[in-house]
Amino acid sequence: MKSLERRFNNIQKKNPNLEDYPCLARAINGQGFSERTIAEWFNKLVPKEDYSGSEKKDLIRHLVSLSNGVEEGKK
Repeated sequence: MKSLERRFNNIQKKNPNLEDYPCLARAINGQGFSERTIAEWFNKLVPKEDYSGSEKKDLIRHLVSLSNGVEEGKK
């Protein structure tokens, strides 16, 4: 899904001091991407050395909730 990568790149260009994960979070926010798509692009766009395996799972879960518009504490 190239639209996610394009959104990520545009956000990075506009915010050069922002780390990769926050750029990805902004690109995903409210867009309705699937968990599979988010995990795939997380692995491509966020350097592996930035997060451990257990952190990665939690971060992807958070990105899925952002993508689906679920606010923290609400279901």
